[in-house]
Amino acid sequence: MALTADQFLAAQKANLETLFGLTTKAFEGVEKLVELNVTASKAALSEAQGTAQALLSVKDAQELLALQASLFQPLAEKTTAYSRHLYDIAQGTGAEFTKAFEAKAAETQATIVGLVDSASKNAPAGSETAVAMMKSAVAAANNAFESVQKAVKQASDVAEANFTAVSTSAVNAAKSTAQTASRKR
Repeated sequence: MALTADQFLAAQKANLETLFGLTTKAFEGVEKLVELNVTASKAALSEAQGTAQALLSVKDAQELLALQASLFQPLAEKTTAYSRHLYDIAQGTGAEFTKAFEAKAAETQATIVGLVDSASKNAPAGSETAVAMMKSAVAAANNAFESVQKAVKQASDVAEANFTAVSTSAVNAAKSTAQTASRKR
């Protein structure tokens, strides 16, 4: 089963469409990242102005400590929220690339299986062992690919759980620190 010129052109067209689609997704991810950073920068500038005004109105050291404690928890929460948005953007963009890769891999696997089946039907007598070895190699490659996909999915799930746990710990630590500081006043 040889590729015809039309099949080759169709495959090249599909590859170009995939490439341009992935490029578009990458730019969408960059746009989201820029939007997130602009929004975070505007908020930080506004908050810095408010904090500077609050610092100028402080009358004694105890009031300064109270102000400092009141700023710590919101800062930790905002940092966690920013990190979560950043992670979501990266995860979403990566998921698009993974989906495209898996689709192409499945298409390639199907083509290889078709080629092996076609070759086995047209194989000369006495080549059954070679055909069986080829089919076995294709099946082993497919199983290995599926195992890698499962391992990547599991690693991604573990990373997501760890990120959530670290974020929760950071916010809880900030709350605890703020509560301790407010009790000392």
